[in-house]
Amino acid sequence: MTQATHHDRAALDTIGEVVDHASANKVFGSPISQDGITVLPVAKVNGGGGGGGGGQPEAGHEGGGFGLSAKPLGVFVIKEGRVGWRPAVDVNKVIIGGQIVLVVALLTLRAIMKARRRS
Repeated sequence: MTQATHHDRAALDTIGEVVDHASANKVFGSPISQDGITVLPVAKVNGGGGGGGGGQPEAGHEGGGFGLSAKPLGVFVIKEGRVGWRPAVDVNKVIIGGQIVLVVALLTLRAIMKARRRS
């Protein structure tokens, strides 16, 4: 096996392991139980990859990459046979959204004040 083939195989094996660990069954975390309440964490897992090359393989004009992200969505809460959903709150998005609303409100108020002064 040539050195390039060995590296290609190692890269594919590594990507395969990452994909296996990012499969759909990893979206749900391990259940946590205490005092008759079970909490089941849920996340959104995304991944992607790509590769390519140009010219002759011996020249080393090849490359590839792989990305993986996980975002908490919330938890299922199971208590006394009833299931409830508690979403995760992204505080940063809430703050940014509030700032955008404030800026739009201030700009609108300024436009109204200018229009009243002219009339």
